[in-house]
Amino acid sequence: MTTADDLIGLIRTYNPSTDSDLIERAFAFGADMHQGQYRHSGEAYFTHPIAVAEILAHQKLDDATIVTALLHDTIEDTRASYNDVATQFSPEIAELVNGVTKLTNLELASSETKQAENFRKLIMATSKDVRVTLVKLADRLHNMRTIRAMRPEKQQQKARETMDIYAPLAGRMGMQYIREELEDLSFQVLNPEGRQSILRRFVKLQKETGDVVHKIKSDLIELMNPVGIHVEVQGRAKKPYSIWRKMQTKKLSFSRLSDIYGFRVIVDDEAACYRALGLIHQRWRAVPGRFKDYISQPKSNGYRSLHTTVSGRNARRVEVQIRTRDMHEVAEQGAAATWSYKNGERRDNPFAVEPSAWINSLTEHLSGEGDHSEFLEAVKLEMYTDQVFCFTPKGEVIKLPRGATPIDFAYAIHTRIGSSCVSAKVDGIRVPLWTRLRNGQSVQIVTAEGQVPQPSWIDIASTGKAKAAIRRSLRELDRERFIKLGRELARVAFDTVNRRVTDKALTTAAKQHGLPTAEDLLARMGSAEISARDVVAQLFPNLKVRSTDEVSEDQAVVGLDPSQSYSAAPCCLPLPGERIVGITFRGFGVVIHGIDCPSLERYEEQTERWLDVRWHSGVHAATHQARIDLTMRNGAGVMGRICTVIGDLKANIQDIEFLDRKPDYFMVLIDLELRDVTQLHSILTALEADSDVASVGRHRPPFTSTETLAKLDTVNGLQTAG
Repeated sequence: MTTADDLIGLIRTYNPSTDSDLIERAFAFGADMHQGQYRHSGEAYFTHPIAVAEILAHQKLDDATIVTALLHDTIEDTRASYNDVATQFSPEIAELVNGVTKLTNLELASSETKQAENFRKLIMATSKDVRVTLVKLADRLHNMRTIRAMRPEKQQQKARETMDIYAPLAGRMGMQYIREELEDLSFQVLNPEGRQSILRRFVKLQKETGDVVHKIKSDLIELMNPVGIHVEVQGRAKKPYSIWRKMQTKKLSFSRLSDIYGFRVIVDDEAACYRALGLIHQRWRAVPGRFKDYISQPKSNGYRSLHTTVSGRNARRVEVQIRTRDMHEVAEQGAAATWSYKNGERRDNPFAVEPSAWINSLTEHLSGEGDHSEFLEAVKLEMYTDQVFCFTPKGEVIKLPRGATPIDFAYAIHTRIGSSCVSAKVDGIRVPLWTRLRNGQSVQIVTAEGQVPQPSWIDIASTGKAKAAIRRSLRELDRERFIKLGRELARVAFDTVNRRVTDKALTTAAKQHGLPTAEDLLARMGSAEISARDVVAQLFPNLKVRSTDEVSEDQAVVGLDPSQSYSAAPCCLPLPGERIVGITFRGFGVVIHGIDCPSLERYEEQTERWLDVRWHSGVHAATHQARIDLTMRNGAGVMGRICTVIGDLKANIQDIEFLDRKPDYFMVLIDLELRDVTQLHSILTALEADSDVASVGRHRPPFTSTETLAKLDTVNGLQTAG
């Protein structure tokens, strides 16, 4: 086990003036408090705080942070109190230890509402003192390194929590090496077969190509030295999870991936970065569209570097990152760089950025919401996405997450601009509002007086700020209608437990959801953001809900054997309430058709494959897919109103496909999730009554021949039984 002298020796390599007495006292205090405690692996528990302290020492952090690491579990797991730590060390250290204790007690993997509320606390702790989060990230890193000692189900929970929360948080704070290791350790738990397959392919590739990393490093050094550029080159294969994610995102096999090797060229100054870039592009062919200049346009976490991808040895693509030593320190340590030491003094890195600016911008537009789930959504959107840089017509730079649309751009400028947006021009060309913006594009937002946000914008927007502003506007516009609908939903839900809806009950439920008034709760229920059934379950957890004869998905079709599975035929997509028939397929189960489906003609001579089935007459819990054809006027707000009509009838829109676009009308195909055919008829009737809808009807593919029907079976993977 690492001793106090070992730890002090490590700290002195970057901070010769460290307070060795403070470190020794903290080491002894922690060892004494954890005496007799053991980890799941059987090791003495104090080995864990020591390992966390070592991780932070390798980041060259100050004495207070190292001491906090040694003591971070004492207040929570031992007889030591806050006052004990404050008295024996300092109020600053006691406050840091208490902050880490509070983060440890957050149940980030619990229910969504609780998780969101606790995650807000985590973000707030980060804004108060980033060192609390640095210790927590190091604590989670060591726990993930030793996770195999835990029960399998606990491993899964911790790995998922790490992948969803802690790894993105580390990345957003610029601590890339911690993020990559957390992701890979989680990947090893969540998908061990996938990780092993990547490693096996790496081994095979190395046998075929030899030590590519060493060869390319030598090539880069030999390229720079003759022209007087003092360079340090680091090269490695990318982490298995990084490779896996790229394969999944781009739908590529391992053999088709290009840049599985990454190299970092570290030089003395910024001018040398661009000189090195020029030499690399002269020596190897640059891959179009794969150059990014994060020096002139740094990321919000302080990250600066030049990125390029070139065809290197044997035409194999490699990614090269070029940066100075100060930039490299920020790229590796991120927020920790603001607290790191060198030669006994706080390191003044000009590129280091504390996360306070990010935290403040994140919470500013949600400060009055009181809605934890929206806060969680906004934080995750901000953490998971890379950035693109777009320009206003005046040349101002707007930073947005990758995948952002003109709506996000408009709200990034000002909420008023976003809410009154009617169209956009990208590089001078009018584009739909759902267009994904790319680096370097110039965007002009066209606004109109009287325009209001449309419900469909929520699905189009990518940033938390835009989504939150759109929801606020929609709630204000539709508040009265949603309150009325919410009151009716509440009445029905309360009736299932034989209770009346009272103002007191609604006020209590509103407080449980962090909302100021009962009307706010009713509005959320009416807009389907809060389930009336969940509200009743929280208020009356011990009361049994009266049965509503709800039918599960596996009970939906009557007439099947227990061993038979079923699926809806894609040609007719039958709904509960319609007459149906089943056709058996060897190895596939039973395919359910509507009785009037034209494709049934193909099976008229195969009566042994027909099954007499029917839909269960109860209320169906699962939803079913349906499609409708719609021709509507091309006008501002029409599409939004169509979506609102469908939403008001409690249907969910899966997808919208524009079949034809004309200056005066649109023809669209809408995929819906419905309960039954009655709900479909209600939607068709409501849409037909809209003055801007020219025609609407259920979508039926035009099957006209036996040959066409045979192709349908092949397309859907169905093999006709002989």
